[in-house]
Amino acid sequence: FSPHSNTSWDAAYERELQAFQDVGDTGEIWFGEESMARIIRWLEKQQVPLDSSVLDIGTGNGVLLLELAKSGYRNLTGIDYSPSAIQLSEKVRDKEGMPGIKLKVEDFLAPSAELAGFEICIDKGTFDAISLNPDNAAAKRKQYVRSLCSALKPEGFFLITSCNWTKEELLNEFREGFEILEELPTPKFCFGGRVGNSVTALVFQRK
Repeated sequence: FSPHSNTSWDAAYERELQAFQDVGDTGEIWFGEESMARIIRWLEKQQVPLDSSVLDIGTGNGVLLLELAKSGYRNLTGIDYSPSAIQLSEKVRDKEGMPGIKLKVEDFLAPSAELAGFEICIDKGTFDAISLNPDNAAAKRKQYVRSLCSALKPEGFFLITSCNWTKEELLNEFREGFEILEELPTPKFCFGGRVGNSVTALVFQRK
C-alpha cells in the first residue's frame, strides 16, 4: 500500500464521495476533530489575522477548511493531488455554503507557480503519506521541504500533525529553512493510526 500511488487514495475518496452523495455525511475518515481544534486554537491564541492566506496541503474532504471558515478565516485554499478528493471537498463546501474556499488539484511535490505567498501552511498526514512511499521517500521528503519553502512566505507559519515522526525527526527533516516555534500538546494515541502511535504536532516558522 503506497499512499502516494493514486489508486488507493482515489479509491478511498471515491467511496467517501459516494457516501457523501448518499447520506450527506463528510465522514471522519481522515483525522480526529481534536487535530482541527488544536490547529484552530493555536491560530486564535497567536491572534493570526482572519484575512491571512492559509494553505491546507492534502485537504482531503476539506473539513479543516470548513472549520477555519466557521472560525472566521476568509482566505482559504485547499490542494490535493487526488481529483476525487477535490471533487468531494467541493461538494462538502457547496453544501455548507462556503463559496470563498478555493480548492485545486495540485501535486505538492510538483507545485504550480501560483502556489506561493501563503502566510500559513497546514499539513495533517500528507507529509506522513509521502514519507511512507517506498519509491524514493527520502528524495520526496526533500522535495516536499523545497515546495514548502516556495509556498510559504518568509516568517510564515507551518503547522504539521504527524503520526509517523517524532519531534526530533521532524526537526531534522525541516531544519533547512525552518525553525521550531512550539510543540502542541497531543494525546498518546493516533486517531485512525496503529494503536500506540503517538501524534506529534509542531509549529515551525519559515526563516
